[in-house]
Amino acid sequence: MPAPESLLAAQPPAATRPLVEHFKEGLAAPICLTWELTWACNLACVHCLSSSGRRDPRELSTEECFGVIDELQKLKVFYVNIGGGEPMLRGDFFDILSYAEAHDVGVKFSTNGTYIDGPAARRLAAMDYLDIQVSIDGATADVNDVVRGEGSHAAALSAMGHLTDAGFGPFKVSIVATRHNIDQLDDFKALADDFGAQLRITRLRPSGRGVDSWDELHPSQDQQRQLYRWLLDRPDVLTGDSFFHLSALGESLPGLNLCGAGRVVCLIDPVGDVYACPFVIHDEFLAGNVRDEGGFTEVWTRSELFTELREPDNPGACASCGSYDACQGGCMASKFFVGLDLTDPDPECVHGAADEKLAALESGAGAGPAARSTPRSSVDHSRPGVTVPLAVPRRRKS
Repeated sequence: MPAPESLLAAQPPAATRPLVEHFKEGLAAPICLTWELTWACNLACVHCLSSSGRRDPRELSTEECFGVIDELQKLKVFYVNIGGGEPMLRGDFFDILSYAEAHDVGVKFSTNGTYIDGPAARRLAAMDYLDIQVSIDGATADVNDVVRGEGSHAAALSAMGHLTDAGFGPFKVSIVATRHNIDQLDDFKALADDFGAQLRITRLRPSGRGVDSWDELHPSQDQQRQLYRWLLDRPDVLTGDSFFHLSALGESLPGLNLCGAGRVVCLIDPVGDVYACPFVIHDEFLAGNVRDEGGFTEVWTRSELFTELREPDNPGACASCGSYDACQGGCMASKFFVGLDLTDPDPECVHGAADEKLAALESGAGAGPAARSTPRSSVDHSRPGVTVPLAVPRRRKS
């Protein structure tokens, strides 16, 4: 599938400019996009980016989903990362996959594995242009289930077994790195290897329900260094560019190592709203809706928000830091949802550049993270009364 062309056709030829510079300016189509098909979910993970649980009656119909896929085909999007919620809860889930397959749009979908039994695994294994990520956040049930819910570890392992038995191929085992599972990195790798799968580790963001679990879950500075060294030694482990802020420690991790929000990635939510990235589901980063005139294509190419995000970076408070070229100032979503400005250092800056401002925010808000004045997504589909309380002591970040 041909690569999308740069939006800025008047720039010098690609041979004279680094590819990453084209990515910063935005592309004619996203390299990939995340598409949350539904907010319905049978779990209630404490770090869920979209605060999923209840289905929204306004979610895109089957035909509207087909229309989005038609646009993606015309735009020559590499693939779409389907998620939720739990996408397999949609009754037309396989219809959507089949339509994407027939229209040359590759699909990678993320699942908690609960609905992958033997027949479902065989049906998935028979499809082309399909990749699967099974989410699990502890190599053992005691670590995983306090985050994802009782029985979720066993369900994920069962799904992996069914996919293996069906001959699906090398699916992904997807992990969110937390302070409680960093010491299990080798166990995660062994688990993936046992299933003939590929390990994928992503960064915890303080978005959705993650706003409330951030202080308890995000890795300490020592653990970040531990993760960095571990990843450097294992270039076959995927990260989805989650940890480009760690590149400030020295050698860059594999990948683009930049924030691709509105430049090379974006998010479509279940009701068709388009956000700059999957981690900033907030009105400030809402670019439009696929139901608007011109559809997704119009939003991607002409929205005021995406045009602004494609302007040259402002290093802000990081301007004097010698590591800025390596880490690009870190993650926009992580800054936003802890109450920092977008030009501030990443809240997990490995040099501690954000610590002073974070401490000021903490003291100014009174009694800890629950009272801290931080942005919250206007979207919350959590089921009332359904929670997975963290069964670990509350600890301040170190």
